[in-house]
Amino acid sequence: MALRVGVIGGGQLARMMVPAALELGIDIRVLAEGPGMSAGIAATAEGDYHDVDTVLAFAREVDVVTFDHEHVPQDVLRALVDAGVAVQPGPEPLAVAQDKITMRSRLSELGLPVPDWAAVHDPDELRVFLDDHGGRAVVKTARGGYDGKGVRVVADPADVEDWFIAVAEAGDGQALLVEELVPFTRELAQSVARRPSGEVVAWPLVETVQQDGVCAEVFAPASDSAGRIADLTEEIAVRIAEELGVTGVLAVELFQTADERILINELAMRPHNTGHWTIDGATTSQFEQHLRAVLDLPLGATGMHAPAAVMINVLGGPADGDLAARYPGALAAFPEAKYHFYGKAPRPGRKIGHVTVVGDDLDDVVYRARAAAAHFDD
Repeated sequence: MALRVGVIGGGQLARMMVPAALELGIDIRVLAEGPGMSAGIAATAEGDYHDVDTVLAFAREVDVVTFDHEHVPQDVLRALVDAGVAVQPGPEPLAVAQDKITMRSRLSELGLPVPDWAAVHDPDELRVFLDDHGGRAVVKTARGGYDGKGVRVVADPADVEDWFIAVAEAGDGQALLVEELVPFTRELAQSVARRPSGEVVAWPLVETVQQDGVCAEVFAPASDSAGRIADLTEEIAVRIAEELGVTGVLAVELFQTADERILINELAMRPHNTGHWTIDGATTSQFEQHLRAVLDLPLGATGMHAPAAVMINVLGGPADGDLAARYPGALAAFPEAKYHFYGKAPRPGRKIGHVTVVGDDLDDVVYRARAAAAHFDD
């Protein structure tokens, strides 16, 4: 009988687990939020992941439950555990990923490097932080933000007045997270995978480029990182995975500063955009590794197929919406590129796919990856 993995959430991350599951002979099932989702090809159920009965019914048909995102409520996660369902990662680590203030608090308790931060409940508390940090800072909603949403650079509490109103109306003691505006020179990402029995492996450190708060480009490995920087980022990510009890893939987004400090920005306890390059550029992709990890199977090697791998996100897509019409030109011009699309309709700023190129010379690989992806933008 095949091993059965249930994925809650029907987005592109669940979709990209499907080929890896097929190759391993794993029976992958998806609880999609509704029809037309990216992972609809593997959707065996549709329903609201906020509803305990819906999720329990789905979970009873699989050996382990994992996730396309971190938004499943804690009461649902606890109900799964109480029912004897194997949930990977579990409620405790996911609680850290679900709330940025909890995340900052736990990382600080562990003595890990994070930007200076505070939880602020009102404009007066934010004003104090701004005055102590040069008059500018980054404010984030504690929950729900992604791809640049729920993040603002502010110079005055009035810049987030609407967020403070929402916090006050919630009436449950919520707060906003404020952080120092880090003078970083580049952004990095370190991915690791951990299985319940404790084995941990790490992929090479990568450099990322953001566009309007959305990951646009990923370069593997990060240049000028061999040695101290790569060792430090791997040590940070492995320690987070072990201390928080993360299972599956963990992506740690990081800042590197001009004085060579490394600071933790965000965590994702699932496959992540910064690891998509591993599908074509590494011995074991993050999606295969995630499946191995949540099933507590031995983890795969993480070495690269070539000295350089570059992934470019296709953001927005053709203005006329006819994505397939661009295939012939792109595939003919860059047959060495690997194209991945998510079954999403083009829309300004939307991640609809990505392109990866691997090779020996980084500059050449960057050029070819960008040019191949440009076939799908206007």
